[in-house]
Amino acid sequence: MNIVTFSKTVTRGKKRLGRGHGSGRGKTAGRGTKGQNARGSVPPHFEGGQLSVMKRLPYLRGKLRNKSRKEKPVILEVSMLEKLKGVTSPVSLEVLKKHNLVDQTTHAVKILGGGSLSAKLTVSIPCSKAAKSIIEKAGGTVIL
Repeated sequence: MNIVTFSKTVTRGKKRLGRGHGSGRGKTAGRGTKGQNARGSVPPHFEGGQLSVMKRLPYLRGKLRNKSRKEKPVILEVSMLEKLKGVTSPVSLEVLKKHNLVDQTTHAVKILGGGSLSAKLTVSIPCSKAAKSIIEKAGGTVIL
């Protein structure tokens, strides 16, 4: 038995501020002396009367304001489709998820032309021009 193996049974209580000089936290109660922060509560966004950051920034207007929230597609190379040799149905997002080529939470996929392909596949996923030519050279087709 070792002291490290014991479970923690003591929890430290919160500091009781402003309870007299004998407590060690009396008088100013840890707030220092004078000044705005010693007297009352100041909102966290307050900057001492300076024009706040929120007011200094421009308005977000227009149709492209949520552009950064759009999810980018997962990139797959053509050589990854080699694992789908025996698949007869069109290669779609569901087929890729089923064969664990993409994560189950993936919403969009794009195939890029990296590597080679010998399997004859029908692909119904967005592809680059290079990927399309590689798939068609292998005898497959691309459906959009």
